[in-house]
Amino acid sequence: MKNFWKILSVLLLCGCLEVSAGNAKPFVVPELKEWKGQDGFFVPGEDMRVVYGVPELEKVAELFADDYREMFGKRPEVISGKPSDGDIFLTIKKDKKLGKEGYTVSVAKHVRVSASEPVGVYWATRTLLQISEQSDNRQLPKGTIRDYPDYGMRGFMIDCGRKFIPMSYLRDLARMLAYYKMNVLHVHLNDNGFKQFFNHDWDKTYAAFRLECETFPGLTARDGYYTKKEFIDFQNEAAEDFVEVIPEIDAPAHTLAFSHYNPELGSKEYGMDHLDLSNPETYRFMDALFKEYLEGDNPVFVGPRVHIGTDEYSNKDKKVVEQFRAFTDHYIRLVESYGKKACVWGALTHAKGETPVKVENVDMYTWYNGFADPKEMAELGYKQVCIPDGMVYIVPMAGYYQDYLDIKYLYDSWTPAHIADVVFEEHDPTLLGGMFAVWNDHVGNGISVKDIHHRTFPALQTVAAKTWNVAPSQTFEAFDSARGQLSEAPGVNQLARIGKKPGMVYEVSEVRPGMTLEYPEIGYNYTVSFDMEGKVENPGTELFRSSDAVFYLADPVSGMFGFARDGYLNTFNFRPYPGEKLNVKVTGDNFSTSLYINGKFVEKLDVQKRYFNGGKDSMNYVRTLVFPLEKAGDFKSKIMNLKVYNQLLK
Repeated sequence: MKNFWKILSVLLLCGCLEVSAGNAKPFVVPELKEWKGQDGFFVPGEDMRVVYGVPELEKVAELFADDYREMFGKRPEVISGKPSDGDIFLTIKKDKKLGKEGYTVSVAKHVRVSASEPVGVYWATRTLLQISEQSDNRQLPKGTIRDYPDYGMRGFMIDCGRKFIPMSYLRDLARMLAYYKMNVLHVHLNDNGFKQFFNHDWDKTYAAFRLECETFPGLTARDGYYTKKEFIDFQNEAAEDFVEVIPEIDAPAHTLAFSHYNPELGSKEYGMDHLDLSNPETYRFMDALFKEYLEGDNPVFVGPRVHIGTDEYSNKDKKVVEQFRAFTDHYIRLVESYGKKACVWGALTHAKGETPVKVENVDMYTWYNGFADPKEMAELGYKQVCIPDGMVYIVPMAGYYQDYLDIKYLYDSWTPAHIADVVFEEHDPTLLGGMFAVWNDHVGNGISVKDIHHRTFPALQTVAAKTWNVAPSQTFEAFDSARGQLSEAPGVNQLARIGKKPGMVYEVSEVRPGMTLEYPEIGYNYTVSFDMEGKVENPGTELFRSSDAVFYLADPVSGMFGFARDGYLNTFNFRPYPGEKLNVKVTGDNFSTSLYINGKFVEKLDVQKRYFNGGKDSMNYVRTLVFPLEKAGDFKSKIMNLKVYNQLLK
């Protein structure tokens, strides 16, 4: 017997004897904190139901069933009561160790989800959807999950001031955040471009305020804005998915939209994108602006927090520093007077002074340590949001900060405890959580919303991973490989992916005018080819249109092949002769769009350098296209053999 146990221990040590340890931990983003695997799988049947055990989970159950249908084509029945074998059961069970957002899932003959609060149950349903989408039969491995976040604030900020971001995208963005258990979407509502790209003339420099405004008619941007009703609806819809929308009116810098409306508000000394803090009219204006969105029983700003800006104001002299501090304190207290919590950009190291600024119950975004030293802010008592500019700022094609975030570095080395070179202990009480941001600094640079999204989505998955679970067990390589197989969110495909394996994913023998195709668009990296017998086309004749873009057989200006999206028109130096028969191929990636005719390269519209002020200043101009396929235009030419590939072909 002694020899038996000795031999067995040797076999186990060398790995020669296989021992079953149950199912491996399923892949989800963020990675599960705890998993205890068993053998076998729960495979949903045709009669699977979603059963909720307490009334407050009815809405979560309905949302889960809706998302299940959106992703998999069948909506489970939702009922109240007790579960049977084959059901998914949602219930509330208090567990202090799980906290507000944690949850447990037990997968056996039925799936049992429990959490202390509805938000935890909702996050659990995101886990179930992510696991389900990774197999054709939607199976769930048997075992037990205990999952809970390391940080309570996990979010993203998008600059809608310098570039209008359509409401449709904001809604999709909130759903994507929810799918990856991120709970904050910060919407930056006003800002302006840099005057060096507008002849150094403040009057000509682009600026925008994106909300419908009745107090100051004409303040609202004419090239894109949100009505108060749709902004309210958007916030409420996001809140149903447990995503808090934090609106920001940025002041007293980044305020050129306000001085365009009323030049008296602008500072002659520090620049017209600074409010004149010596002018009482500045306070009257800003008080009235905040009042419009905060007053009443059903204010336009719905959620518990409002961001008041307060970054990058001049600290040229002591007088203006004290004025800035007084302004900051005033608007913290004004927001609080309407029952909201104020958020601010960290600036109080940059603006050291004697004028007191309220600390208690104020959330500070610590973004640049030269403006707000994190340790100093902690000593003052501020609760801080980690959003370090050098690590988590995306500024598309600007040549500074990052174009795409270094997600390997973030995954391997960053957590919300790392605010640039200042490192706190994990879960330090000063730390609320972490966020990343997209800033659209270079107005007019050709960047589309699709380009912004292409940069945002991998960062979203990565920051979601590291704000929920700061110590994942998977390598970055494993995470990066697997994350790309997950959906963006139920019903969301902003990347316009068709198929998961490279190759031809769609074809049509003949494209007839006015026909609707199966797919609305194809995203980077793609090839679209077709045969064509050319006819004389009227200027503006479309080959295809989607909700985001148009591809022209004759563009409205020059009659050439071209495309438009986000208000930008780009043209190829080509159009067919009448009666000419040819094969057309268009390829597109995240930096360029290329045209081939009869297999020969014609032109590549890539990143173009544009110069200003005699060459002293420059801007990268981007000419990309997510190719539209949704609706064929009213053309005269004959279009045959349309083929769509989800890969680049030469």
